[in-house]
Amino acid sequence: MKTARQAARQRRQRRRLVLGATLGVTAVGVLAYLVMGFLPDHKPDAVHAAATPVATAQVRTTAGGEAGTPTASAASPATGTPTPTATATTASARPSAKSTPRPTRTTSGTASSTGRIRPGTTYTGVATAYEAGDGNGACLFGPSDDLMIAAMNTTDYETSRACGAYVLVRAANGKSVTVRITNECPLPCAPGQIDLSQQAFAKLADLKVGRIPISWSLVSPSTSDTISIRYKTGSSPYWCGIQVIGHRNPVTGLEVRTSGGWRSLPRTDYDYFLSADGSGCGGAIRITDIYGEQLTVGGIAVRPDVVQHTQVQFARH
Repeated sequence: MKTARQAARQRRQRRRLVLGATLGVTAVGVLAYLVMGFLPDHKPDAVHAAATPVATAQVRTTAGGEAGTPTASAASPATGTPTPTATATTASARPSAKSTPRPTRTTSGTASSTGRIRPGTTYTGVATAYEAGDGNGACLFGPSDDLMIAAMNTTDYETSRACGAYVLVRAANGKSVTVRITNECPLPCAPGQIDLSQQAFAKLADLKVGRIPISWSLVSPSTSDTISIRYKTGSSPYWCGIQVIGHRNPVTGLEVRTSGGWRSLPRTDYDYFLSADGSGCGGAIRITDIYGEQLTVGGIAVRPDVVQHTQVQFARH
């Protein structure tokens, strides 16, 4: 028979077993709950994720082909602001071609150029000197006996827009000289700087000085010469380059007449207007100056490297 002491010991062991089992079941239940709480498809978190869509950046393309401002496709309900996952780089800081005002070409004398050198504007800088040689330069006008010429700094040269411009240069000592731009002065020539031929510089100061402060402005001189047209070497009905020579005022554009109407040609940094596919080569040519005046000339055949004279010239201003 069991003694009272043995019976009491057995009862205590059973209570320990029951308590241990209960604690074990409780621990398993807690662990299972925690595991389910961290699963990706847990329902409460899935609902929260659906309520916070990720915005995607979209780039608008304008009629001019430039990128517009990025826009977000969705916003976070929590903040009401777009939540893009990446940054889009656009040209939004620059106005699109559609919204940028375009100059109107007229014959009323209103300036049609928005280039750096403008009529009625005075610029400041420095003058230096160079050996002009035979008078030729980056504008490819060819040799000349007239050495009252100059090279314009690259910034104001502006891909040959300054070629053929007449500029009145004034020194601080009161002396002045008018020069024609036939060349480009590359870096380190700074904006506003003009590199004069030695002959022109000598009209302002001793060549030994080397460098003087100046102011300068565009002028429209008196001349009895008329405009000439030259086709570039290698030109044909299938490709041509056209140059305007002897113009009183800076040329801002050249168009050729094609079967579809007037076509504007792109300008090179050596002062030729190119028709890459031959359109308009040998046909009528329309030239526009910085004041908006347009001159139309015809009968200019494709004769490479031959200066062909016209009977027209821009008006004086």
